[in-house]
Amino acid sequence: MVVYIDLIFAANLLIDAVLLWLTGWMIKVRTKWWRLWLSALVGATYVVMMFVPELSFMYTFLIKFGLSVIMIWVAFGFSSLQGFFRSIGAFYIINFAAAGGILGIHYLLQSSGDIWNGILYTAAGGYAYRLKIGFWFVLFILLPVLGCYKAVHSSRLRREKLEAYIGTVQVEIEGVTVTCSGLLDTGNRLYDPLTKTPVMVMEASLWEDYLPESWKGRLSQEGADQLLLETDGQSFVWQDRLRLVPYRGVNRGASFMLALKPDHVAVTLGEETTEHRKVLIGLDGGTLSGDGAYRAIIHPDLAQGEPAVHPGGVA
Repeated sequence: MVVYIDLIFAANLLIDAVLLWLTGWMIKVRTKWWRLWLSALVGATYVVMMFVPELSFMYTFLIKFGLSVIMIWVAFGFSSLQGFFRSIGAFYIINFAAAGGILGIHYLLQSSGDIWNGILYTAAGGYAYRLKIGFWFVLFILLPVLGCYKAVHSSRLRREKLEAYIGTVQVEIEGVTVTCSGLLDTGNRLYDPLTKTPVMVMEASLWEDYLPESWKGRLSQEGADQLLLETDGQSFVWQDRLRLVPYRGVNRGASFMLALKPDHVAVTLGEETTEHRKVLIGLDGGTLSGDGAYRAIIHPDLAQGEPAVHPGGVA
């Protein structure tokens, strides 16, 4: 068997550099490129030592762990004990995720014959499995695995940040109560120009059982003023609650939005619930969130209001 030590060294240098870069991204620490490659050089040199029989004593748990400590120190330095252990933990988590992903894909691509050929029976009556993963397989699979890990981790972080601004909205109109999740939009400045009433946008589908039948599927396609004109002569119990609110969308000209005047609105963000009566409910004919995380856009003025009180309480 011919072993190309230079290729093994170069591949491990690249792999260690990618793992260290992803560790820095995970712990949100920027490092200089030369420190990153110097740390990767330490790891790649250690791998080459396995071909030197006299250095076999170095392949123990303590030596391996000590080497990882040196690599983290070279790459990110030492600012505090807590931060240093956090860096080591992140480095091992990424390594375990990469190893697990490679092993999982390897098993996924194996046939039943490959699995049976790898089983070894021991003299004691037990059995073990001989694992053979090609060098080039590891090299080409590692980057996609780490890319998937980074994408999943980024998605989770974005979701956590988004959830900090998501609350519960409860709207009541003449005994009809609709509850949904809402996103607090601090940049929302939509008001009724005449009364300066804040407008909270909700998906019209939440109210479709109470809106005119002819409006279904048309709120996102036709002008709100046209739909409002069509209600003349029709029996619509909330006719006197309808409002037209002018607004300007992104990359769009001025338009109108249909809105309802509710009796009561309660907004819960975290553990605090506020109640409002001076608010309009704008009806959006589309979907506000592709994954259904929220179905309403909470006006920032509604995050600050009178705390909710129980019946019989004093405001």
